[in-house]
Amino acid sequence: MRAAVLTEINKPLEILDLEQEGPKAGEARVQVKATGVCLSDWHVMNGDWPFPLPFVPGHEAAGVVVEVGEGVTGVKPGQHVIFSFRPNCGHCRYCSRGRSVLCNGHDDTPRFRMHDGTARLKLNGEPVNQMARIGTFSEHVVCPAEQLVPVREDLPWAWAAIIGCSVATGVGSVIRHAKVEAGSTVLVIGCGGVGLNVVQGAKLAGASTIIGVDLKDNKLEFAKHFGATHTINAQKSNNVIEEIRDLTGGLGVDYAFDAIGSQQTALQVVDAIAPGGHAVFIGMPKVDEVAPINAFQMVFREKQLTGAYYGSVHPAADLPVLADMAMAGRLNLDDLISRTYKFEEINEGFELLLKGDVARGVIMIRSKAGFPAAARRP
Repeated sequence: MRAAVLTEINKPLEILDLEQEGPKAGEARVQVKATGVCLSDWHVMNGDWPFPLPFVPGHEAAGVVVEVGEGVTGVKPGQHVIFSFRPNCGHCRYCSRGRSVLCNGHDDTPRFRMHDGTARLKLNGEPVNQMARIGTFSEHVVCPAEQLVPVREDLPWAWAAIIGCSVATGVGSVIRHAKVEAGSTVLVIGCGGVGLNVVQGAKLAGASTIIGVDLKDNKLEFAKHFGATHTINAQKSNNVIEEIRDLTGGLGVDYAFDAIGSQQTALQVVDAIAPGGHAVFIGMPKVDEVAPINAFQMVFREKQLTGAYYGSVHPAADLPVLADMAMAGRLNLDDLISRTYKFEEINEGFELLLKGDVARGVIMIRSKAGFPAAARRP
Protein backbone atom coordinates (compact mmCIF):
# COMPACT_ATOMS: atom_id res chain seq x y z
CA MET A 1 0.00 0.00 0.00
CA ARG A 2 1.30 3.44 -0.94
CA ALA A 3 1.22 6.53 1.24
CA ALA A 4 2.70 10.04 1.09
CA VAL A 5 5.10 10.07 4.02
CA LEU A 6 6.79 12.96 5.81
CA THR A 7 10.27 11.70 6.66
CA GLU A 8 11.90 15.08 7.32
CA ILE A 9 10.53 18.51 8.29
CA ASN A 10 10.43 21.05 5.44
CA LYS A 11 11.01 18.36 2.83
CA PRO A 12 8.61 17.16 0.12
CA LEU A 13 6.38 14.21 0.93
CA GLU A 14 7.64 10.86 -0.35
CA ILE A 15 5.25 8.33 -1.85
CA LEU A 16 6.43 5.08 -0.33
CA ASP A 17 5.28 1.48 -0.15
CA LEU A 18 4.23 0.72 3.42
CA GLU A 19 3.16 -2.42 5.22
CA GLN A 20 -0.37 -2.12 6.61
CA GLU A 21 -1.80 -4.32 9.34
CA GLY A 22 -5.51 -5.12 9.14
CA PRO A 23 -8.11 -3.60 11.44
CA LYS A 24 -8.30 -4.78 15.03
CA ALA A 25 -11.36 -4.63 17.26
CA GLY A 26 -13.26 -1.37 16.81
CA GLU A 27 -11.36 -0.44 13.63
CA ALA A 28 -12.01 -0.44 9.89
CA ARG A 29 -10.04 -0.31 6.68
CA VAL A 30 -11.09 2.27 4.09
CA GLN A 31 -10.00 2.65 0.49
CA VAL A 32 -9.39 6.40 0.14
CA LYS A 33 -10.99 7.96 -2.92
CA ALA A 34 -10.27 11.66 -2.40
CA THR A 35 -8.37 13.76 0.13
CA GLY A 36 -8.03 17.52 0.44
CA VAL A 37 -4.89 19.66 0.51
CA CYS A 38 -5.17 21.71 3.71
CA LEU A 39 -2.95 24.16 5.60
CA SER A 40 -3.33 22.01 8.72
CA ASP A 41 -1.27 19.35 6.94
CA TRP A 42 1.29 22.01 6.04
CA HIS A 43 1.58 22.99 9.72
CA VAL A 44 2.85 19.46 10.35
CA MET A 45 5.07 19.38 7.28
CA ASN A 46 6.87 22.63 8.18
CA GLY A 47 7.24 21.85 11.88
CA ASP A 48 4.69 24.31 13.31
CA TRP A 49 2.98 21.34 14.97
CA PRO A 50 5.69 18.87 15.99
CA PHE A 51 4.90 15.17 15.58
CA PRO A 52 7.24 12.14 15.61
CA LEU A 53 8.41 11.04 12.17
CA PRO A 54 7.90 9.18 9.90
CA PHE A 55 4.37 10.52 9.61
CA VAL A 56 1.49 10.31 7.13
CA PRO A 57 -0.43 13.61 6.99
CA GLY A 58 -3.94 14.04 5.61
CA HIS A 59 -7.21 14.50 7.47
CA GLU A 60 -9.85 15.75 4.98
CA ALA A 61 -10.99 12.71 3.03
CA ALA A 62 -13.62 10.22 1.96
CA GLY A 63 -13.63 6.63 0.78
CA VAL A 64 -15.32 3.25 0.83
CA VAL A 65 -15.12 0.75 3.70
CA VAL A 66 -13.50 -2.51 2.60
CA GLU A 67 -12.99 -4.34 5.89
CA VAL A 68 -14.09 -4.05 9.51
CA GLY A 69 -12.70 -5.43 12.75
CA GLU A 70 -14.41 -7.25 15.58
CA GLY A 71 -17.30 -5.43 17.25
CA VAL A 72 -17.76 -2.76 14.58
CA THR A 73 -21.43 -1.99 13.97
CA GLY A 74 -21.45 1.67 12.89
CA VAL A 75 -20.05 1.01 9.41
CA LYS A 76 -19.96 -1.97 7.09
CA PRO A 77 -18.03 -3.01 3.97
CA GLY A 78 -19.20 -1.20 0.87
CA GLN A 79 -20.40 1.93 2.67
CA HIS A 80 -19.26 5.36 1.53
CA VAL A 81 -17.79 7.33 4.43
CA ILE A 82 -16.30 10.69 5.29
CA PHE A 83 -13.39 10.70 7.72
CA SER A 84 -13.70 12.76 10.90
CA PHE A 85 -10.34 13.92 12.24
CA ARG A 86 -11.72 13.90 15.79
CA PRO A 87 -12.59 10.79 17.79
CA ASN A 88 -16.05 10.12 19.19
CA CYS A 89 -15.73 7.81 22.17
CA GLY A 90 -19.41 8.29 23.03
CA HIS A 91 -18.99 8.31 26.80
CA CYS A 92 -16.77 11.22 27.90
CA ARG A 93 -18.33 14.44 29.24
CA TYR A 94 -18.05 16.10 25.82
CA CYS A 95 -19.41 13.28 23.66
CA SER A 96 -22.32 12.79 26.06
CA ARG A 97 -23.20 16.48 25.59
CA GLY A 98 -23.01 16.40 21.79
CA ARG A 99 -19.63 18.17 21.65
CA SER A 100 -17.62 15.29 20.23
CA VAL A 101 -15.00 17.55 18.61
CA LEU A 102 -13.69 18.03 22.16
CA CYS A 103 -13.72 14.28 22.92
CA ASN A 104 -11.13 13.38 25.56
CA GLY A 105 -12.09 9.75 25.98
CA HIS A 106 -8.92 8.59 24.24
CA ASP A 107 -6.43 11.09 25.62
CA ASP A 108 -4.47 8.29 27.28
CA THR A 109 -2.94 7.38 23.89
CA PRO A 110 -1.18 9.62 21.32
CA ARG A 111 -3.38 11.14 18.63
CA PHE A 112 -1.13 9.69 15.95
CA ARG A 113 -1.58 6.06 17.08
CA MET A 114 -4.54 3.70 17.39
CA HIS A 115 -6.44 3.54 20.68
CA ASP A 116 -4.28 0.63 21.85
CA GLY A 117 -1.18 2.79 21.43
CA THR A 118 0.17 0.86 18.42
CA ALA A 119 0.59 1.74 14.74
CA ARG A 120 -1.05 -0.01 11.79
CA LEU A 121 1.57 1.21 9.31
CA LYS A 122 5.21 0.17 9.12
CA LEU A 123 8.17 1.17 6.96
CA ASN A 124 10.97 -1.40 6.92
CA GLY A 125 9.44 -2.88 10.05
CA GLU A 126 9.34 0.41 11.98
CA PRO A 127 6.08 2.17 13.02
CA VAL A 128 4.73 5.02 10.89
CA ASN A 129 2.41 7.54 12.56
CA GLN A 130 -0.90 8.77 11.15
CA MET A 131 -2.27 12.30 11.44
CA ALA A 132 -5.33 12.36 13.72
CA ARG A 133 -5.21 8.53 13.74
CA ILE A 134 -6.28 8.56 10.06
CA GLY A 135 -3.42 9.91 7.88
CA THR A 136 -5.45 10.06 4.68
CA PHE A 137 -2.58 10.68 2.25
CA SER A 138 -2.77 6.92 1.73
CA GLU A 139 -4.33 4.47 -0.69
CA HIS A 140 -5.89 2.67 2.27
CA VAL A 141 -6.40 3.75 5.88
CA VAL A 142 -6.92 1.60 8.95
CA CYS A 143 -8.43 3.72 11.71
CA PRO A 144 -10.93 3.69 14.58
CA ALA A 145 -14.37 3.07 13.07
CA GLU A 146 -15.83 5.81 15.28
CA GLN A 147 -14.04 8.33 13.03
CA LEU A 148 -15.99 7.26 9.95
CA VAL A 149 -19.32 8.86 9.06
CA PRO A 150 -21.54 7.04 6.51
CA VAL A 151 -22.92 9.27 3.75
CA ARG A 152 -25.13 8.94 0.68
CA GLU A 153 -23.59 7.05 -2.24
CA ASP A 154 -24.47 9.62 -4.92
CA LEU A 155 -22.25 12.24 -3.27
CA PRO A 156 -19.17 12.93 -5.48
CA TRP A 157 -15.96 11.82 -3.82
CA ALA A 158 -14.26 15.23 -4.04
CA TRP A 159 -17.29 16.87 -2.42
CA ALA A 160 -17.35 14.25 0.31
CA ALA A 161 -13.68 14.83 1.08
CA ILE A 162 -13.91 18.58 1.63
CA ILE A 163 -17.12 18.27 3.64
CA GLY A 164 -14.93 16.45 6.17
CA CYS A 165 -12.92 19.56 7.06
CA SER A 166 -13.11 22.88 5.22
CA VAL A 167 -16.88 22.84 4.64
CA ALA A 168 -17.70 21.60 8.14
CA THR A 169 -15.29 24.08 9.75
CA GLY A 170 -16.40 27.12 7.77
CA VAL A 171 -20.15 26.57 7.64
CA GLY A 172 -20.24 25.07 11.13
CA SER A 173 -18.43 28.06 12.65
CA VAL A 174 -21.20 30.30 11.37
CA ILE A 175 -24.26 28.10 11.89
CA ARG A 176 -23.36 25.83 14.81
CA HIS A 177 -20.85 27.90 16.77
CA ALA A 178 -21.62 31.61 16.36
CA LYS A 179 -25.28 31.08 15.40
CA VAL A 180 -25.27 34.12 13.11
CA GLU A 181 -28.72 35.68 12.80
CA ALA A 182 -30.40 36.85 9.61
CA GLY A 183 -29.61 40.49 8.87
CA SER A 184 -26.25 40.40 10.66
CA THR A 185 -23.02 41.89 9.35
CA VAL A 186 -20.17 39.40 8.97
CA LEU A 187 -16.42 39.66 8.35
CA VAL A 188 -14.06 36.86 7.36
CA ILE A 189 -10.31 37.37 7.22
CA GLY A 190 -8.70 34.79 4.98
CA CYS A 191 -10.59 33.64 1.88
CA GLY A 192 -9.10 30.20 1.39
CA GLY A 193 -10.99 26.91 1.64
CA VAL A 194 -12.27 27.49 5.19
CA GLY A 195 -12.89 31.23 4.78
CA LEU A 196 -14.94 30.71 1.63
CA ASN A 197 -17.13 28.31 3.55
CA VAL A 198 -17.60 30.97 6.22
CA VAL A 199 -18.88 33.15 3.38
CA GLN A 200 -21.22 30.36 2.25
CA GLY A 201 -22.39 29.83 5.84
CA ALA A 202 -23.05 33.56 6.33
CA LYS A 203 -25.08 33.64 3.12
CA LEU A 204 -27.09 30.63 4.29
CA ALA A 205 -27.73 32.38 7.61
CA GLY A 206 -29.11 35.43 5.80
CA ALA A 207 -26.37 37.91 6.68
CA SER A 208 -27.02 41.33 5.15
CA THR A 209 -23.36 42.29 4.74
CA ILE A 210 -20.51 39.83 4.20
CA ILE A 211 -17.01 41.32 4.01
CA GLY A 212 -14.08 39.23 2.78
CA VAL A 213 -10.49 40.29 3.52
CA ASP A 214 -7.41 38.74 1.94
CA LEU A 215 -4.05 39.66 0.45
CA LYS A 216 -4.76 38.26 -3.01
CA ASP A 217 -7.25 39.61 -5.52
CA ASN A 218 -8.05 36.17 -6.94
CA LYS A 219 -9.19 34.97 -3.51
CA LEU A 220 -11.35 38.06 -3.11
CA GLU A 221 -12.95 37.24 -6.45
CA PHE A 222 -13.66 33.75 -5.09
CA ALA A 223 -15.26 35.38 -2.03
CA LYS A 224 -17.56 37.49 -4.20
CA HIS A 225 -18.53 34.41 -6.19
CA PHE A 226 -19.56 32.61 -3.01
CA GLY A 227 -21.59 35.48 -1.59
CA ALA A 228 -19.39 38.26 -0.20
CA THR A 229 -21.04 41.65 -0.64
CA HIS A 230 -17.78 43.57 -0.14
CA THR A 231 -14.07 42.72 -0.28
CA ILE A 232 -10.90 44.40 0.95
CA ASN A 233 -7.36 43.68 -0.18
CA ALA A 234 -5.42 44.13 3.06
CA GLN A 235 -2.17 44.62 1.16
CA LYS A 236 -3.60 47.60 -0.72
CA SER A 237 -5.67 49.11 2.09
CA ASN A 238 -4.48 52.07 4.13
CA ASN A 239 -6.52 50.92 7.13
CA VAL A 240 -8.51 47.67 7.00
CA ILE A 241 -10.41 48.32 10.25
CA GLU A 242 -11.50 51.78 9.17
CA GLU A 243 -12.74 50.40 5.84
CA ILE A 244 -14.76 47.78 7.69
CA ARG A 245 -16.29 50.44 9.93
CA ASP A 246 -17.10 52.60 6.92
CA LEU A 247 -19.06 49.66 5.49
CA THR A 248 -21.00 49.13 8.72
CA GLY A 249 -22.15 52.59 9.74
CA GLY A 250 -19.06 53.27 11.82
CA LEU A 251 -19.71 50.52 14.34
CA GLY A 252 -17.95 47.46 13.02
CA VAL A 253 -19.40 44.02 12.23
CA ASP A 254 -21.63 41.85 14.36
CA TYR A 255 -19.51 38.74 13.71
CA ALA A 256 -15.87 38.43 12.63
CA PHE A 257 -14.07 35.19 11.78
CA ASP A 258 -10.29 34.78 11.67
CA ALA A 259 -9.72 32.00 9.16
CA ILE A 260 -5.94 32.53 9.10
CA GLY A 261 -4.66 32.01 12.64
CA SER A 262 -2.00 34.64 13.32
CA GLN A 263 -1.39 37.35 15.89
CA GLN A 264 -2.19 40.09 13.39
CA THR A 265 -5.47 38.60 12.16
CA ALA A 266 -6.55 37.71 15.71
CA LEU A 267 -6.19 41.33 16.75
CA GLN A 268 -7.95 42.51 13.60
CA VAL A 269 -11.13 40.48 14.15
CA VAL A 270 -11.38 41.71 17.74
CA ASP A 271 -10.91 45.33 16.64
CA ALA A 272 -13.37 44.92 13.77
CA ILE A 273 -16.41 43.86 15.81
CA ALA A 274 -18.99 46.37 17.00
CA PRO A 275 -19.88 46.79 20.68
CA GLY A 276 -21.64 43.57 21.64
CA GLY A 277 -20.07 41.81 18.66
CA HIS A 278 -18.62 38.32 18.49
CA ALA A 279 -15.12 37.50 17.19
CA VAL A 280 -14.33 33.86 16.40
CA PHE A 281 -10.91 32.25 15.94
CA ILE A 282 -11.12 29.33 13.50
CA GLY A 283 -7.77 29.36 11.67
CA MET A 284 -5.21 27.06 13.29
CA PRO A 285 -2.08 28.98 14.38
CA LYS A 286 1.30 27.75 15.51
CA VAL A 287 1.13 26.04 18.89
CA ASP A 288 2.90 28.96 20.62
CA GLU A 289 1.08 31.84 18.84
CA VAL A 290 -0.22 34.53 21.24
CA ALA A 291 -2.08 37.80 20.72
CA PRO A 292 -2.22 40.74 23.20
CA ILE A 293 -5.97 41.41 23.37
CA ASN A 294 -7.13 44.73 24.84
CA ALA A 295 -8.99 43.44 27.90
CA PHE A 296 -10.45 46.87 28.72
CA GLN A 297 -12.22 47.08 25.35
CA MET A 298 -13.54 43.54 25.77
CA VAL A 299 -15.29 44.60 28.99
CA PHE A 300 -16.17 48.20 28.16
CA ARG A 301 -17.74 47.30 24.81
CA GLU A 302 -19.04 43.86 25.82
CA LYS A 303 -17.17 42.14 23.03
CA GLN A 304 -17.23 38.37 22.86
CA LEU A 305 -14.26 36.25 21.78
CA THR A 306 -14.43 32.49 21.23
CA GLY A 307 -12.59 29.73 19.43
CA ALA A 308 -14.34 27.24 17.16
CA TYR A 309 -12.63 23.90 16.58
CA TYR A 310 -13.91 21.98 13.56
CA GLY A 311 -16.80 24.46 13.39
CA SER A 312 -18.19 23.04 16.65
CA VAL A 313 -19.99 20.44 14.54
CA HIS A 314 -21.04 16.99 15.68
CA PRO A 315 -19.59 15.08 12.71
CA ALA A 316 -21.82 12.01 12.95
CA ALA A 317 -24.94 14.18 12.73
CA ASP A 318 -23.76 17.19 10.74
CA LEU A 319 -21.64 15.77 7.91
CA PRO A 320 -24.60 13.93 6.33
CA VAL A 321 -26.67 17.13 6.59
CA LEU A 322 -23.95 19.10 4.80
CA ALA A 323 -23.88 16.38 2.14
CA ASP A 324 -27.63 16.76 1.63
CA MET A 325 -27.28 20.54 1.41
CA ALA A 326 -24.57 20.20 -1.23
CA MET A 327 -26.63 17.77 -3.29
CA ALA A 328 -29.62 20.12 -3.05
CA GLY A 329 -27.51 22.99 -4.42
CA ARG A 330 -27.54 25.01 -1.21
CA LEU A 331 -23.74 24.72 -0.95
CA ASN A 332 -21.54 25.30 -3.99
CA LEU A 333 -18.81 22.68 -3.76
CA ASP A 334 -18.09 22.32 -7.48
CA ASP A 335 -16.65 25.83 -7.73
CA LEU A 336 -14.95 25.50 -4.33
CA ILE A 337 -12.78 22.71 -5.75
CA SER A 338 -10.66 24.74 -8.14
CA ARG A 339 -8.02 22.06 -8.78
CA THR A 340 -7.72 18.28 -8.56
CA TYR A 341 -4.48 16.30 -8.55
CA LYS A 342 -3.24 12.79 -9.06
CA PHE A 343 -1.70 11.17 -5.99
CA GLU A 344 1.75 11.63 -7.53
CA GLU A 345 1.13 15.40 -7.76
CA ILE A 346 0.60 15.88 -4.02
CA ASN A 347 3.62 18.16 -3.50
CA GLU A 348 2.48 20.36 -6.37
CA GLY A 349 -0.82 20.67 -4.51
CA PHE A 350 0.94 22.19 -1.52
CA GLU A 351 3.01 24.51 -3.71
CA LEU A 352 -0.14 25.98 -5.25
CA LEU A 353 -1.87 26.14 -1.87
CA LEU A 354 0.96 28.22 -0.42
CA LYS A 355 0.95 30.52 -3.47
CA GLY A 356 -2.75 31.13 -2.93
CA ASP A 357 -3.61 30.01 -6.44
CA VAL A 358 -6.49 27.69 -5.46
CA ALA A 359 -9.73 27.82 -3.49
CA ARG A 360 -9.49 24.16 -2.51
CA GLY A 361 -7.37 21.44 -4.05
CA VAL A 362 -8.29 17.77 -3.86
CA ILE A 363 -6.15 14.70 -4.54
CA MET A 364 -8.02 11.91 -6.33
CA ILE A 365 -6.50 8.60 -5.31
CA ARG A 366 -6.71 5.59 -7.58
CA SER A 367 -5.37 2.73 -5.54
CA LYS A 368 -2.99 0.22 -7.07
CA ALA A 369 -3.54 -2.12 -4.15
CA GLY A 370 -6.75 -4.07 -3.62
CA PHE A 371 -8.66 -5.61 -0.76
CA PRO A 372 -11.86 -7.63 -0.81
CA ALA A 373 -14.94 -5.54 -1.48
CA ALA A 374 -16.60 -7.03 1.60
CA ALA A 375 -14.68 -8.63 4.41
CA ARG A 376 -14.82 -9.03 8.15
CA ARG A 377 -11.87 -10.01 10.25
CA PRO A 378 -12.44 -12.84 12.72
